Amino acid sequence: MTERRRALEATFKSKDTEEWLDIWFTRPIGLLFARMFGAMGVHPNVVTIISIFLGVFAGFCWWHTTMDWTILGIAMLMLANFLDSADGQLARMTGKKTLWGRLLDGFAGDLWFISIYVFVGFRLMSQPMPFFEDRVWGIWIWVLEAVSGILFHSRQAGLADYYRNIYLLFHGDSAELNDSRELAEQQRNTPWRERWFWKIWLFFYQNYTRTQESMTPQFQIFRNAVRERYGSEIPADLGREFCRRTYPVLKWTNISTFNTRAIVIYITMLIGQPWIYFIFELTVMNIIFYGMMAYHERVCRDMKDKI
Repeated sequence: MTERRRALEATFKSKDTEEWLDIWFTRPIGLLFARMFGAMGVHPNVVTIISIFLGVFAGFCWWHTTMDWTILGIAMLMLANFLDSADGQLARMTGKKTLWGRLLDGFAGDLWFISIYVFVGFRLMSQPMPFFEDRVWGIWIWVLEAVSGILFHSRQAGLADYYRNIYLLFHGDSAELNDSRELAEQQRNTPWRERWFWKIWLFFYQNYTRTQESMTPQFQIFRNAVRERYGSEIPADLGREFCRRTYPVLKWTNISTFNTRAIVIYITMLIGQPWIYFIFELTVMNIIFYGMMAYHERVCRDMKDKI
């Protein structure tokens, strides 16, 4: 392995959880940005904030229907994604990893897609509905987006992120698997006067974590059983078996996160039919969502019975 390759892989959370497109495309470019920002003394959180503005601007670009705006929006979202990769790589390179940075990083992606949904919704309101050329989308595009985004997109992405961190925890890597009870206690102990913004942020993040936990009841039972029997140290053989059995889920978590969605958005924007993306969310992404949930829960139930 070359020195350049070793330096790149040192910025991964874990090679097992990295998507091939990230390994060969996003992460190498992100590393270049990370080194540039590192040389300038820029904090990783500042890089994240820049990515937020770029991603939100991409949504604004897609409010317009011309091809130049479409291509500009694609370029902005790609650049935002490179910086989203760079902030984590920079944090691992410099040791500036914080819970605040993790929360901000997750919030960035949410803002990108909120912007996309809002501006594409305004764009489609006055456009003809497919198969009903005499009717425009009107309010129905907001109904489609609400079901697609609020009910499903957020749950799909949240569960995929949770499964990745579960894998990292049992693999023995640096996991970012939070517990809603611990976050709730931290939120209660945070003073309003000195840290009001952090207290409010923790309130929303604990609810997000609680939603992840509610979608994984069998894992919560298994996790509690592991804690009761082994404490905070997961036995190596148990960790290896759990990772071996849940490894197939990782390919579906990769599909459920950014890259697949972005590619579908780019294609639907280029052909001038962005409504297809929301149908893709409701069909293909939901099939993957429920399939990986059923598989992972079955593995956790089996592993609980073993211990």
